[in-house]
Amino acid sequence: MSNREYGASSFEDDDDKKLESLGYVPSFKREFSNLATISFAFSIMGLCSSVATTFNTPLLLGGPASATWCWILGATMCFTLGSSIAEIVSAFPTCGGLYTASAQLVPKRHRPIVGWLVGWLNILGQVAGVSSTEFGLSGMIWAAVVVAKDGNYEVTSGKVVGLFAGLLVFHGTLNCLATRHLATFTKGFVFVNLGTTIIIIIVLLATTSHHDMHPASYVFGSDGIINQTNGWNNGVAFLFGLLSVQWTMTDYDATAHISEEVKRAAYAAPAAIFIAVIGTGLLGWLLNIVLVLCSGPIEDLPGPSGSAFLQIMTLRMGKAGALFLWTFVCLTAFFVCQTALQACSRTVYAFSRDKGFPDKGYFGYVSQWTHTPLRAIWLTTLFSILPGLLDFASPVAANAIFSLTAIALDISYIVPIALRRIFRHHPEVQFKPGPFYLGDGLLGWAVNLNCIVWTLFVSVIFSLPTYLPVTKNTMNYASVITGSVLLLSMIWYFIDGRRHYHGPHAYVKENVAPADDVGDGEKNTVDSNDEKKMA
Repeated sequence: MSNREYGASSFEDDDDKKLESLGYVPSFKREFSNLATISFAFSIMGLCSSVATTFNTPLLLGGPASATWCWILGATMCFTLGSSIAEIVSAFPTCGGLYTASAQLVPKRHRPIVGWLVGWLNILGQVAGVSSTEFGLSGMIWAAVVVAKDGNYEVTSGKVVGLFAGLLVFHGTLNCLATRHLATFTKGFVFVNLGTTIIIIIVLLATTSHHDMHPASYVFGSDGIINQTNGWNNGVAFLFGLLSVQWTMTDYDATAHISEEVKRAAYAAPAAIFIAVIGTGLLGWLLNIVLVLCSGPIEDLPGPSGSAFLQIMTLRMGKAGALFLWTFVCLTAFFVCQTALQACSRTVYAFSRDKGFPDKGYFGYVSQWTHTPLRAIWLTTLFSILPGLLDFASPVAANAIFSLTAIALDISYIVPIALRRIFRHHPEVQFKPGPFYLGDGLLGWAVNLNCIVWTLFVSVIFSLPTYLPVTKNTMNYASVITGSVLLLSMIWYFIDGRRHYHGPHAYVKENVAPADDVGDGEKNTVDSNDEKKMA
């Protein structure tokens, strides 16, 4: 064996020993290198396509200044959330991510209820994230068709939802590939994502004459506060602009969900999150500034295509140039959907394996052929189609999917962050920091508390309807869906779930938990046949 092969094997052994110390048998092959992991973290945010999908919200509700300032404000706050998540991921590099970690950060008697709550919130947010990204991609493709036909084309809900469902099935098929193919496929994502963003910034500045650019007072000042909510005051309208950055910079723990497929996961996974959050935040702010600077008259936006981003590109670059670059924007969204579905399926796999679904662990199965959770992949794909059907109710109702993603995911993140602080001295909780550690000093506390308070604040903002008066067509269904799923899941837990769900399980051979740990004297172990399925 060469030194290189020996080194790689040694790292994988260390990763597997880390998992075993947490009580888990590795379920996947470690095929993701550092580059592939960083690319995955950037791709899950999909800067260019995510801004393109959500740019209408800040620009057309709060105005250009909302798009500019809300991005840097939200990005700064997201940095504290991303850092807090990276700290926990470094300590618990399992495919369950924060779902697994949350149950390890509380006393034994609270583990089932905490794991259940965080698991359902995280899955709801991830499914909404996959659905909203794919829905956005469908809209972007149809927007390009409208521009190509000079506005002489009608896009119906049936066309948008039909393409959306077809794309999801295609991504489900791609995710059935073996891990080594997914890792190879992922490596190039970061270059397309960041490269497209940088090129669009350069071309927009090069094709917009100086006298056509808006003044600083429009981009950063009071002239850029244009309230189009039909009733909300300027302050609330301005804060609606946070949706773009919060939706873009979410799903931080997606890297954690592939951590059992990552080499040196305790280092690579948190580092990738940290780098991606900083890079996306800064480059995204520059992109928003340039878009507003070159946007032209706001009364002409979003234009026939329904996409203000594409309309600005068409105005400055011409139809041919805009559509050429728009192809790469759509490709970036395609990559986001690919990585998001992969991450979500790993959470579904972990939750099913732990008996969180009424499926007797059917979806907690890894194919011996591809070494990927094929059943969980297709369950995730089918579930992700459901939120997109809201478009048949109204476009405003469909926009609730974006708010739902931010609300459900971010709340699922702050639960384990808060629990780590609340139970830090409890004798049954032994938090062993990983290589990425904020510490228990003032800095660590400040970062954790800031992200908790901020998440609660934006969750309230994203629960509000963006237009007044409130009707069935303008209602924001994000809070209704989140509340309903939580209520039904908790009712189900107390009626039946607690009988078979005892929190994230430890799957190490001969690791038998005490009866009072798992309840009803159940052994927290696996037999040899189950172990072969997961190994």
